[in-house]
Amino acid sequence: MLVQTPFDGEENVTSGTMPVEPLPAHILVVDDDREIRQLLTATLADHGFRVSFAANTREMDQQLRVAPVDLILLDIMMPGESGIEACRRMTRNGGPPVVLLSALGEESDRVAGLETGASHYLPKPCSAREIVATVRAALRVRQVGTGDGKEVLRFVGWTMDLAAWELTDPDGVLVGLTEGEFAVLRLFAERPRRVLSREQLLEGARGPDSDAFDRAVDVQVSRLRRKLRASGDEMIRTVRNEGYMFVPAVTR
Repeated sequence: MLVQTPFDGEENVTSGTMPVEPLPAHILVVDDDREIRQLLTATLADHGFRVSFAANTREMDQQLRVAPVDLILLDIMMPGESGIEACRRMTRNGGPPVVLLSALGEESDRVAGLETGASHYLPKPCSAREIVATVRAALRVRQVGTGDGKEVLRFVGWTMDLAAWELTDPDGVLVGLTEGEFAVLRLFAERPRRVLSREQLLEGARGPDSDAFDRAVDVQVSRLRRKLRASGDEMIRTVRNEGYMFVPAVTR
């Protein structure tokens, strides 16, 4: 839980009096604990975000039909459909990025959460500062590559549209990538034939405020390798004790 003074009542959409940006991001908080919903809503609203809430994934789906959201802050342990199941479903259907919250904080739990396609995984208890920093880091991942709307990277027949967040294989088929996978692949493709350490990949893909760990990078790279394997080429090479290298030549 967060350490913060609770407030009376809940509102479906709230906003802070001093928004961080002109068009504040819309965050959906999904947690079956009413007090935690209140604290998360107040914390994010105080930092300039628009916030909606849901007590379970059924209400979450209802909220998503009402208005699009930029990010979902999703508790894992809930009655009915769990946060893990919901995150996997949304990743498969191309939903918004997800930050998972859980009382389970072991490395195996974090890895399992990230393997569903979550952008970040936060163990409880966590501070208000950590929540806000993680949400901002996850939103930065989404914003990467949306500048000119036309930049495209090409390598061994593959096409990576940075503005549309799309990867197309040599046969012209779209390949589904999670937020984290796309961010890591972009870092590789923009720095081909260079060894990138786990620390560089973590900071570049998740932001310097992320409480991430080395194993998370290994998970992302492993998933990318499986999805890029259709070409038959080794695209991501492990450099012992150093990190990873993106092998193909890349053109813009």
